[in-house]
Amino acid sequence: MLAVAGGKGGCGKTTTTLGLAGALARQRAPVLAVDADREMPDLHAMAEVARRPCLDAVAAGWPAGLVAGAASAPGVPAGVSVLPAAETGIETRPADAPGATELARLRGESSTVLVDSPAGAGPDAVAPLRVVDAALVVTTPEPACLRDAAKTAAMARELDTPIAGAVVSRAGESGSDAVDPRAPPGVEDLLDCEVLGVVPTVDCRPDADPLDDAGVRAAHDRLVSALQPKYL
Repeated sequence: MLAVAGGKGGCGKTTTTLGLAGALARQRAPVLAVDADREMPDLHAMAEVARRPCLDAVAAGWPAGLVAGAASAPGVPAGVSVLPAAETGIETRPADAPGATELARLRGESSTVLVDSPAGAGPDAVAPLRVVDAALVVTTPEPACLRDAAKTAAMARELDTPIAGAVVSRAGESGSDAVDPRAPPGVEDLLDCEVLGVVPTVDCRPDADPLDDAGVRAAHDRLVSALQPKYL
């Protein structure tokens, strides 16, 4: 189970989660993408999966395979299952149902489980990091995003969660004539981990779909290869 984590909203966690899921599906590997962000759930919308049923059903004892929906968005290949975020807040749950309960239930899944984690350092952001086997830190090249990513990496280490590495999103340009993107200098030192991949920027038109971009797909395929076999 791998957490896709980052300290700042909008850094590319959800796109990276679905991109990795798609890359695994292209390898014919079973994969389950899970949204752990109950405050700003958007994995289901990007994957074009119904909002309900969701992780609340898994917490109630339903098998994840029956709850998850099949992604149908353009750019996401067949074989990607998506589990929408829970709607019940941690503060409204009984004492014996902490925020990580439903995620812990996914440990027995035969599929590779990718967890789209919340931003920040609150209880919802901590819960996935307590359960997963490792975390992939996502950041953009922006200084504020990099600083928040460093905080996320430090938080994971405090919880004894291994850092699989980092991915820098929206770096460079995509397209047949584009130069392969590179991470800004100093990122590995700041995050204290290896940069496993760099995902290019795509057309900024409102209708542009990054997951349907050949350069982005190739970057996610390379990222999966870098994570295998140790973390996926």
